[in-house]
Amino acid sequence: MQRTGINPVFDSLSDPARRRLLRLAGAALAGGALPRLAHGTAAAPAPAAPAPAKAAPSAATPERGGTLVALAFPEPSTLAFHVNGSNPNLLVTSKIYDRLFVNGNDGKLVPRLALSAEESKDGLAWTIRLRRGVTWHDGHPFGADDVKYSIETMWPRSMNSSFTAVIERVTAPDPLTVVVRLKEPWPVLVNYLGSNSGVIMPRHLYEGTDLVTNPCNNRPVGTGPFVFKEWQRGSHIVLERNPNYYLPGLPHLDRIVWKVVNDSASRAAMLETGAAHYAARNPVTFSDAARLRQLPGLALDTAQYEPSTYWLEFNLRDPLLGKPAVRQAIAHAIDRAALVRTVWGGYGAALDAPVPSGLPQYVVKDAARYPFDPRRAEQLLDAAGLPRKAGGWRFRLVHDFIPFGDDYRRTGEFVRQALRRVGIDCVLGGKDLSTWTRDVFTGRQFQMISSWGSWMPDPQSSFDIRYGKRGDRVGVPWSKVSGYSNAEIDRLLDQTRSGVDRAARAVNYQRVQRIVQADLPVLQLLEVRFFSVVGRRVHNIDEFPYQTRNNFANVWLSKA
Repeated sequence: MQRTGINPVFDSLSDPARRRLLRLAGAALAGGALPRLAHGTAAAPAPAAPAPAKAAPSAATPERGGTLVALAFPEPSTLAFHVNGSNPNLLVTSKIYDRLFVNGNDGKLVPRLALSAEESKDGLAWTIRLRRGVTWHDGHPFGADDVKYSIETMWPRSMNSSFTAVIERVTAPDPLTVVVRLKEPWPVLVNYLGSNSGVIMPRHLYEGTDLVTNPCNNRPVGTGPFVFKEWQRGSHIVLERNPNYYLPGLPHLDRIVWKVVNDSASRAAMLETGAAHYAARNPVTFSDAARLRQLPGLALDTAQYEPSTYWLEFNLRDPLLGKPAVRQAIAHAIDRAALVRTVWGGYGAALDAPVPSGLPQYVVKDAARYPFDPRRAEQLLDAAGLPRKAGGWRFRLVHDFIPFGDDYRRTGEFVRQALRRVGIDCVLGGKDLSTWTRDVFTGRQFQMISSWGSWMPDPQSSFDIRYGKRGDRVGVPWSKVSGYSNAEIDRLLDQTRSGVDRAARAVNYQRVQRIVQADLPVLQLLEVRFFSVVGRRVHNIDEFPYQTRNNFANVWLSKA
C-alpha cells in the first residue's frame, strides 16, 4: 500500500497496520463513538493575532434543546454547493448535508457517512465502506449509489478538480461499498474525502434533472443533523433537528435560525445583547471586535480557521493588465503591512508569496518579491509606455472586490487609494454577490478582482485552481479566471499529482511558486486571520476545525 506522504507517524506504520488502523476507526464509530481516522497533518498555527477571550469550557453533560441563532452575511445566493460553493452557502448547508469524513482538530480524519477508506496494495483503488441504516431527510435510504453519483456527477462541478482528475471510474459493488479506481496512485486522496467539496447529494432527487434549476437547490434534502425547514430571502433560514440522525443522541439543538443581517453594526448589537449567539468570519468591525471580546458573555475564536489568503486576480486578457510591468507596478504600489494594520485590524499578516505561512514545508524563500515602493511602481509604468497624462492619470482600472461585507469593501478602497497615488484611476465595481459571481466566473467581465480562499494541508488543489490548466472551468465559482496559462506549471503540477514522492512534491511546488511569482497572474496581499464571535452559552463550537464545514451535531446551548 502506498504511503500518504503527509503524516510521518502514520507513514511509519507497516502497510497492514495502516489498513487495520483505518478499518478499526470505522468499526469503533459504528458503535457510536467518535474516534479519529489517522490521516493528514493539521495546519500549522497562525501567527499571533489579537489574543481571543477564552470560551467557557463545556459541561460534562450537554443540555438538550434550544434554538441557536446565528448570523448569515452575505445571504447565500443558493443552497447548492454544486452551483456555488461559497462560504456563505457552506456555513448553512454543512449542517444539512454530511460528508464521508470530516477533518479533526488533530489533523486526522473522522468518519461520518463512511466508516473506513482502504487503499489497495498497488495504490490504484480505494475501497470506501459506508455506514448502515442512514436515511435522507425525506426517508429514502442512503447508499453507495448516492456516493457514486456524487463523485461522478456533483464533485466535478465543484472546485475539487484535483480529485476528479485522477479518477478512472467509480463502482458500487454493493449498497454499502464504493470502489474508486484511479488512473495513477494518489495517496493524498484521503485529504479530499474530508474537504468541503466532498458533500454527498441525493441521487434519487437529482439524477435526470437540470442540476442548476432543481428545486432541491434551495430546499435541500440531506442526511445531516439538521433538516431544512424554510428560507425567507432577506430575512432568515430555519433548520430543525433531524430526529432520525444516524449518530445516537445527536444533535443536541432543536433548531438553528440563520438571521440575514447585512449591516455590521446591527450584527454587533445582536451579539452584544444576546439576540444572536454566533457569527463566523469577521462578523463585526475590528473596533467592535475589540470591545465585544471584553464582555463576559462573549468570546472571540480565531483558532478554528484554515490558512487563508486574500489576493488580487488580474484579467490577463485585458490589454493593460496583460502587461507584466503593470501587474508588477500594482504590486509595488500597495503597502500590505499597512493594509493589515489599518483595514484588517491586525487580524492577518502581509503576504508577498503564493503560499501562506500555515504551510511552512512548502513556503519558498527565493521567489520574486514586490516590496512597497511607489517610486518603483511609477518607473515601471513609465517604462511600459503609460505616462501620466492631463489630470495626472495614466489609465482607468475597475476593481470588482468580492462583495462579502465591510472588510472587503474597505480593502477595495485601500487598493484604490494606493493605485491612485501612482496615477492609476482605480474605481470600485460594487456589484452584488450574484452579479459579481456571474460576471467573473461565467462572463469573465472584469479587469481586476479581489477574492480569498483557503488552503488544505497539501496545496495541490489550490495550485491547480489558481494557476494550472485544471483551474480553467468556466462557470465554476472560485475557479481560475485570470486566463493565465503556462505549460511548465502544468507539467510540474502533473508530476506532483501522484503524491508518491513527498520530496519531489515540495521541490515542484517551490518551482511553481517561483514561476507564478514572476509572472504574477495573482497578487497575494495578506494571510487572513478570521475570527468568530461566540456567546458563552454556546458549547462545542470548536469540536472540529473549519467552522464552515462543522455540522454542529454536537453543539449545544446551556440555559445560562
